[in-house]
Amino acid sequence: MIWKIKPDVNVINKFSQKTLASHLGIEVTEVGPDYIKGKMPVDERTKQPAGLLHGGASVVLSESMGSVASYCLIEDISRQSIVGIEINANHLKSVKEGFVYSITKPVKIGRTLHIWNTEIFDESDNLVCVSRLTVMVIEKV
Repeated sequence: MIWKIKPDVNVINKFSQKTLASHLGIEVTEVGPDYIKGKMPVDERTKQPAGLLHGGASVVLSESMGSVASYCLIEDISRQSIVGIEINANHLKSVKEGFVYSITKPVKIGRTLHIWNTEIFDESDNLVCVSRLTVMVIEKV
């Protein structure tokens, strides 16, 4: 297991209340030894005007999952915090309804830099989006 802080799905979801992630209905659904899974509804909160999943919502899902993962790798939460410094996404397939599901895994875990790969799938297990997030571990001011 890679986590320094033992991730608990219920604690993570409660911690995310009243944030952009909770506003969009994003939930962490599972934490494995080296991955985090999540889900997000495709509804009026996450669709663009043409009725399809908004690409920005997929990016929020990716950044949310990667940020949770990085938080769980902090050595000292009293002295350190994490910030996203770069994200990209390739949108591969449209989604009109239901849920999308994500799996986030590490590409690189360094002392001050974490890189996460997130794949997002529709309910038929079709790959919808791939995204990469870079997170920096910083000292709290």
